[in-house]
Amino acid sequence: MPDSCLFPLSEFYTHAKLPMPAIEVIPGDVVPEPYRTLLVHHNDMTPTLETHYNSRIHLEILSRERRGDFYFREVLLRLDGDDCAVEFGANKVYIGRFADDARDMIEAEELPLGRILRECHVAHNTEAKGFLRVQADALIAEKLGVPAGTILYGRKAVISDPQHRPLSEIVEILPPAPGPRL
Repeated sequence: MPDSCLFPLSEFYTHAKLPMPAIEVIPGDVVPEPYRTLLVHHNDMTPTLETHYNSRIHLEILSRERRGDFYFREVLLRLDGDDCAVEFGANKVYIGRFADDARDMIEAEELPLGRILRECHVAHNTEAKGFLRVQADALIAEKLGVPAGTILYGRKAVISDPQHRPLSEIVEILPPAPGPRL
């Protein structure tokens, strides 16, 4: 499996000295619903999940590391209303490519990147690079509140600026998704 589809998740597992969970890269048309609707598109995940769950989302930082102009963070996205985890993510942010207002918001570690992009009017394009079938290991299972071994789905996405320079690389893994909340 190409490591590029697992990066930056692979960075966090290497740093933690943990074996990677079983992950298979799959075509988008194989991703089952409701995961397909939530993952197989070229939109930011924050607004997609906020629309699906009819709730704003906040960020929980699990780990972080700054390496020069790169900011790595492992996160959970949680619903504001009931704090339910709706995404486990590993993100490499090219922090030096953001204007001061967006950079300050990213470093404040309170809002998901998708909301920061929207609120700061950052021109960007999100491209799904691959889709993943993930067997939840102990770490992902604990964070998403599912039994170890649960089959989950995710994607690797790259967010780029108008000059096609990456702003962020992210692996996004979703828990079993109920239907939309009304």
